Amino acid sequence: MSRYRAVFAALLLATGVGCTGDGGGQSGAAGNGGGGASGTTGIGGGAAGTTGVAGTGGSDATGTAGTGGDAAGTGGDPAGAGGMTGVAGAGGGAAGTGGSARGGTGGSARGGNGGGAGRGGASGGGTTGSAGSAGGAGTMGGGTGGITVPAGYKLVWSDEFDVDGRPSTANWKYENGFVRNEEAQWYQPDNATVSGGVLIIEARREQKANPNYQAGSTDWKRNRQYAEYTSSSLITSGLHSWQFGRFEMRGRIDTRAGMWPAWWTLGVSGEWPSNGEIDIMEFYRGNVLANVACGTSTRYQAKWDSVSKPVSSFNDPMWSSKFHIWRMDWDDTKIDLYLDDALMNTTNLADMLNPNGMSPFRQAEYMILNLAIGGQNGGDPANTTFPARFEVDYVRVFQKM
Repeated sequence: MSRYRAVFAALLLATGVGCTGDGGGQSGAAGNGGGGASGTTGIGGGAAGTTGVAGTGGSDATGTAGTGGDAAGTGGDPAGAGGMTGVAGAGGGAAGTGGSARGGTGGSARGGNGGGAGRGGASGGGTTGSAGSAGGAGTMGGGTGGITVPAGYKLVWSDEFDVDGRPSTANWKYENGFVRNEEAQWYQPDNATVSGGVLIIEARREQKANPNYQAGSTDWKRNRQYAEYTSSSLITSGLHSWQFGRFEMRGRIDTRAGMWPAWWTLGVSGEWPSNGEIDIMEFYRGNVLANVACGTSTRYQAKWDSVSKPVSSFNDPMWSSKFHIWRMDWDDTKIDLYLDDALMNTTNLADMLNPNGMSPFRQAEYMILNLAIGGQNGGDPANTTFPARFEVDYVRVFQKM
């Protein structure tokens, strides 16, 4: 995934901003904060209760339909509040009227703001007790606040996007302006919001004046008087980073022409691509990608281990309208990347070494969530109807105990 060109290298070096890639592509070199061969740059580089019964606003995996509910109930969780065999409350349902199997635009299978255990639900209720009005969990339920924790792991960080409004400033910063890959969008915080338990990154077709405009400049970030699109890119750099673990994101991506959503990570130390890039989820031009990149002897040129799969190969005409789960399992020997529990790519760390013989993936990495438009890989958005959305139900990081 190519995200920068060498023409930006001097600017990056002058500003001290690190480089990164954002996926597979052809070749290129660094730009503002990074670049290189097929990469994008970053700026720095419960389980359920045993048999509990859901109350009003709760539901479970086998609940019956409730008005306005979805697969987990508007206020519920598929394996949380009411227990694995609970009965749906008034706000829950298997697929209620007006709901969708895995959540609508403003909702999700994990429930809304008034959700069950883990989404505003009470922890009350005994092993077989009933949930309170906002949901509940049996005292023998596993997990953390309704989050199912994999065996042998512990939850070390998550954002469940429970609070409407702006994303948590304790978890996320923003990239701003024209950033990489000659993309069409102007990044700004205004295009990211949390509503109904979902983070919404919205790309809009709207004109934005470029304060850095210089007539006649050869720098693509300066020779555009206006941006024709806006979007958001959220990063955890300087706030949160992790070395090894299971990373999981449940989201829904727009797969129309010109869309370039991604969920990826970059090493906290070093210059791109020698700081290591992992594209857990990336989409452009009809394909979902799973990529890993390290450095080479040529500055800003990456070595890629990349797998691309056409969305059409899933044989599901409704695939793009559904939420899916992307996952990375990363330890000191390999990186496994999954889509809906199907292994997309395995990278052995011993095969991805920088020129100095060191692995870039033996250090902490921070994450990025962004929706880019057009640019070097995204395709032509001219005939696409806007707004477009990248929706995220949750992001979680687990580490082995």
